[in-house]
Amino acid sequence: MHSGVVIVGGGQGGFQAAASLRDEGYDGPIALICDEAVLPYQRPPLSKGFLTGKTAPAQLQLRPDAFYAERNIEVLVNERVTSINRAARNVTLASGATRPWSHLVLATGSIPRMPPVPGADLAGVQTLRTSVDAQVLLERLQGQGQPDKPRRLVVVGAGFVGLEVAVVARELGLDVDLLEFGARALQRSVSAEAAGYLSDALQRRGARIHFSTGAAAFVGAEGQVRAVRTHRGDVLDADLVVVGIGVEPDDRLARAAGLAVDDGVLVDEYLVSSDPAISALGDCARFPAAYAAQPVRLESVQNAVDQARCVAARLAGKPAPYDKVPWFWSDQGDNRLQIAGVAAAGDQAVLRGSAAEGRFSVLRLRDGHLSAVESINNAADHMAARKLLAARVAITPEQAADTSVKLASLAAVPA
Repeated sequence: MHSGVVIVGGGQGGFQAAASLRDEGYDGPIALICDEAVLPYQRPPLSKGFLTGKTAPAQLQLRPDAFYAERNIEVLVNERVTSINRAARNVTLASGATRPWSHLVLATGSIPRMPPVPGADLAGVQTLRTSVDAQVLLERLQGQGQPDKPRRLVVVGAGFVGLEVAVVARELGLDVDLLEFGARALQRSVSAEAAGYLSDALQRRGARIHFSTGAAAFVGAEGQVRAVRTHRGDVLDADLVVVGIGVEPDDRLARAAGLAVDDGVLVDEYLVSSDPAISALGDCARFPAAYAAQPVRLESVQNAVDQARCVAARLAGKPAPYDKVPWFWSDQGDNRLQIAGVAAAGDQAVLRGSAAEGRFSVLRLRDGHLSAVESINNAADHMAARKLLAARVAITPEQAADTSVKLASLAAVPA
């Protein structure tokens, strides 16, 4: 009996792998194992439209039940893989059952970090990663089960989730304090110019940002968070705390199974792990990329989707190395940040346009080529830069800064 493909993880990547296998003509069994109690859903709206009520729970679902039935994709919800047996080619589930596979796809995603400080287990202190997290936060924002609606929110971490939640909270009328251990927001993600613009925009909305400090303790009463004590010794009142200090790849199953792991499952350019019968994709995979000196691990919907398509094509007999230009977006109120490529710490940052006008880009240059672009409210630059990145077109700092030079026109010029 052909045991088919088992996909571990019901996020965007796991869903796409299953759907793309059928699109590519794969006719063997497919089992998609989801450790949440719902069918695969979108995560980006959880820190944005879902909290404001603009995105209803039903709108999060990627596909209805009928989609999986029509394509003969078996979906196991509220089920968790506890171990991988590479020799027997099966996985053991939390229920005690085993599932055989001819190929295993790990799309296990990532795990939010929580600071190891006192009070982290208090009610009202949470991360935001899953639909359950978002529903709990929504109910708390609405004051369900509480005498009063919350008035004070403390966000720990000025990454994308932290900034997005802070913007939404201000839209809902909450007082907001944001703590960031680094010297600025988005320190590992974008240039100082783009981060500064978004930080300033948030502060104009009335939020208070505290840089170079973090949460030393969460202070509570009767099991509920009431304040956050910072490393500086300040005490900030809080009815709610959202922690957004980054994630770690969920590579626990791979590590226990003896696969090569280094801050993510190590894969080759075809997304094959150290075991040729096992692939990994999305947030949990570290892969070689033409645009980076070292293997990288990316946390984005685009990366998960495109890697899933790459794996599905290979399993359907159409192998090709993964070479997509990465891109990402973040909506923060009336500002949209779009990123393409991956910049390194030493890459030159060239401002294109005017931050004062609220529409500009920061082009990152390395060795005479674009390494990344960060566009704020400038979709045209973002789309053009994606083509430049894919074509490895040469560009000078002068061309990058000159808004009279259309980026799209440079895409036709050979490097």
